[in-house]
Amino acid sequence: MINVSEYSTLKENRDFRRLYAKGRSYASAIVVTYVMKNRCGGIRIGITTGKKIGKAVLRNRSRRIIREAFRELSGSVKQGYDFVFVARSKTPFVKSYDVLQAMKKELKDAGVLK
Repeated sequence: MINVSEYSTLKENRDFRRLYAKGRSYASAIVVTYVMKNRCGGIRIGITTGKKIGKAVLRNRSRRIIREAFRELSGSVKQGYDFVFVARSKTPFVKSYDVLQAMKKELKDAGVLK
């Protein structure tokens, strides 16, 4: 059974804009990660896939594999942070393991892995 109560999702445009403006960014060829401390104490994530990624099928696949990669890492991420993951043009064509490795490196660089 998947436990999705470990994190909540960002849905408001102002939350995304706040992370873009004030958060730290970490980039790779597969995904860009924005990280910022929050006040709610939990983990909140948002996923962005632009039109440059491709049509809806590719954008949805990008979101799915980013969500799956973060789900595997969520147990080792410190509480009290907001994350926005931005898909790149390579994202829909790689496996979730590759996204997981890129995400793990970026989160380690950000200092949010336990």
